[in-house]
Amino acid sequence: MDNATSHTFVFDLSGMKGLTPIYIFVALSLLVYLLIILLNMMLILTILFEKALHEPMYLFVCNLCFNEVYGATGFYPKFTHDLLSASYVITYVGCSTQSFVIYTSFMCEYTTLVIMAYDRYVAICRPLEYHKTMGMQTVAKAILYSWAFPFTVVIPNIILTGRLPLCGSTIDRLYCDNWSIVKLSCIPTPIINAFGLTIVSLFMAHALIVLFSYQRLMVACRISSDNKKKFIQTCGPHLLSLMNFTIAVLFDVTFSRYGSKDFPEHLRNVFQFEILVIPPLLNPLMYGLKISAIRKRLFLKCKKHKNEFSVHSNNCCRLLG
Repeated sequence: MDNATSHTFVFDLSGMKGLTPIYIFVALSLLVYLLIILLNMMLILTILFEKALHEPMYLFVCNLCFNEVYGATGFYPKFTHDLLSASYVITYVGCSTQSFVIYTSFMCEYTTLVIMAYDRYVAICRPLEYHKTMGMQTVAKAILYSWAFPFTVVIPNIILTGRLPLCGSTIDRLYCDNWSIVKLSCIPTPIINAFGLTIVSLFMAHALIVLFSYQRLMVACRISSDNKKKFIQTCGPHLLSLMNFTIAVLFDVTFSRYGSKDFPEHLRNVFQFEILVIPPLLNPLMYGLKISAIRKRLFLKCKKHKNEFSVHSNNCCRLLG
């Protein structure tokens, strides 16, 4: 496919056609997207503006929340627009862009969870070395890695796919993914297939690194009751995030590559939605409620705004009276 053709070529997202009645999905899409932005931005702003939270663990949580907003923005605006227009098409450039955003978001989720797991490992197993090991320069490099690695891995895959001649235009999904484009190729794609499997393997390698870190942490927590309490408070949300996200990614990848077309369409849509709904909503709730320092700061902010609102309301009442 040449460059001129790629700008005019359009795909038909056939997975959208099973979403009826449309007005319910429009309302749900807007509600979920707004909730994702609200919950994640609440944590991001709380961490950024509270100097007491300018510590490695909280900055990594901030990075994770930012990634949730980034990934959701790659799906919900386009999804809502399609529902309102009843036109389930997307240009080749738009499809590649959406695929890139969603893929890098998924990968950034794993790289961030790996960094957070290492941070907790140093904090619990090597507490005397923590401040030396996890300095601000190290934190900055870690956050940069969490974004640079996904971009470095995904960009070549997108470029290779863009060189393929296509013999079809129907993508049987709610959103674009790179493998769906590859399946429309007129020629065999062993190199891209191998590259895609390598990316999946890198996903799983990051998950294994996190699990290994938690295994070491669990061993350390058997020795000290204080360590055990610290593990439950700070590592519990990480482990739940990892388990939920890994299961969702594995199903999505397995089904997109090897799934049968006889599988019920509404179930396929549910599993595609799950990975774009549950983690972005669950993560800010878990970290905001489970990590005591963040929870206290959120509570104080809410209380402060409530008091300010009460003062303003009383002033307004006196003026009107």
